[in-house]
Amino acid sequence: MTLYTRFAAHIDAALDQLTEAGVLPGGLDRRNVTVEPPRDASHGDLATNAAMVLAKPAGAKPRELAEALAERLRQIDEVARVDVAGPGFINMVLGDDSWRGELEAVHAAGSDYGRSASGQGVTVNIEYVSANPTGPMHMGHCRGAVVGDALANLLEFAGARVIREYYVNDAGGQVDVLARSVHLRYREALGETVAIPEGLYPGDYLVPVGEALAGEFGDRYAAAGEAEWLPLFRTRAVAAMMDLIKADLALLGIHHERFASEAELQAAGKPEAAEAELRARDLVYDGVLEAPKGELPDDWEPVELPLFRSTAFGDDQDRPIRKSTGAWTYFGADLAYHYQKAQDADQLIDIWGADHAGTVKRIVAAVAALTGGETRFDVKLIQMVRLLRGGEPVKMSKRSGNFVTLADVVREVGRDVVRFTMLTRRADAQMDFDFAKVVEASKDNPVFYVQYAHARIASLHRRAKEAGIEEGAADLSRLETDELALMKLAAQFPRTVETAAATREPHRIAFYLYDLAAAFHAAWNVGNDRPDRRFLQPDDPAATRARLFLAAGIGQIVRNGLAIMGVEAVSEMN
Repeated sequence: MTLYTRFAAHIDAALDQLTEAGVLPGGLDRRNVTVEPPRDASHGDLATNAAMVLAKPAGAKPRELAEALAERLRQIDEVARVDVAGPGFINMVLGDDSWRGELEAVHAAGSDYGRSASGQGVTVNIEYVSANPTGPMHMGHCRGAVVGDALANLLEFAGARVIREYYVNDAGGQVDVLARSVHLRYREALGETVAIPEGLYPGDYLVPVGEALAGEFGDRYAAAGEAEWLPLFRTRAVAAMMDLIKADLALLGIHHERFASEAELQAAGKPEAAEAELRARDLVYDGVLEAPKGELPDDWEPVELPLFRSTAFGDDQDRPIRKSTGAWTYFGADLAYHYQKAQDADQLIDIWGADHAGTVKRIVAAVAALTGGETRFDVKLIQMVRLLRGGEPVKMSKRSGNFVTLADVVREVGRDVVRFTMLTRRADAQMDFDFAKVVEASKDNPVFYVQYAHARIASLHRRAKEAGIEEGAADLSRLETDELALMKLAAQFPRTVETAAATREPHRIAFYLYDLAAAFHAAWNVGNDRPDRRFLQPDDPAATRARLFLAAGIGQIVRNGLAIMGVEAVSEMN
């Protein structure tokens, strides 16, 4: 039990006492009662809104209820002071022993400190990356990959079972373009001089694919008609690209458990099953789309199509699930895919690029319809990353073959730098990735600043050992009030985990770690002016052991947070 959950229990017990005393009626809904740090740290260590939330349903005055509750809370041994502020907020100041106890709790829990049961019993399917299988990963895919993977780690840390899924878009026209591009490379491997026409993929990454096909089939398909070789080349090309993609993601430490094929989904009749389900609920009907606004194209004519009633769920118009040719629209196929995912998950999360924002409303409507609104479904939109080198944007174009791959970037600056940097901004905020800044050894670089805090702590332990101070039982009474101030922020880690998991925002972990690192560095720097406050006191082993215990607790929380982000905590920095 962490400090915040412990005080939530204290408040709950105090409310029970007030109920037994007749101050409060029984059966009040307490779900919105919170325990959190006050917005202004000068007001205390913990605050609760209990009186503000319960006064109205209890028919009481908030201030009077707050005073009654405060009187009960003052009886708790670890509470030094309780104040009622404003119309009924309750602020508490805790004694130093509370923070010493929380430090011991950090050590006792170790790598499990901050772990939550808030997601227990819930299965969450997170679909992320899902780049078209037409080439290696580039930095346009990187941010969504890291956000999705960190979110998966976060939800697991919060107690949920997580399915990491990649949707392979292998049924669209882009894979035919890929197959034609590979056929040219196949002919090139056979000795022909080929030119890559506009509209095909010219990248050299297709050369090995063409060579492999030439080695396997010789010239069998060199002069054959497209209908003869296209299905085979499409299958082989997609498989080769997925091998590339998996290898690129592995460089970031990302491994999906499930790969769902759009082509296999359609071959299995999943879209037809979804359509039948929706027709049975009168959510798909045959109708005519509204004419385009403005001047009509010369070739426009009304066509009856199967339409999903997305307007019933907040969309601005009903959406076709099939084209006039009978082929599935992208939305129709996507609808079936989500229907399949919902069969074995309680919650769905999609990580999409911001360019897909226009389709969010309709797919959310479809999932609500297919699951009867019982499946929570979140779409997280990821803004693009602007890659800079020498202050100039680096162009990324898969079709031109001139782009910086994810592998290039990871090999240049390192996996941990890439992963951490991708989480230093909200996912829906624009981001610049500057090669110079992300490896800069300064306070302005969160990657460095957090890692440096952990490395400093590791160095401190090495130096203590060199000074002959062995770690052992620590007398935490040697930690003074201002030293224990570090624990006020450290104790917020479990609460940060739960909040980040509930909001689906893994960047909150990065923000928290930066603040914790800053607080540790500030405590360290006090020793520059006051030698008696340095962590290492060779002439006072007892004080040193107490401060080592404090530093080790901070280091443990840094490691736990970095593990959620998929970043290794370093013990030395070059």
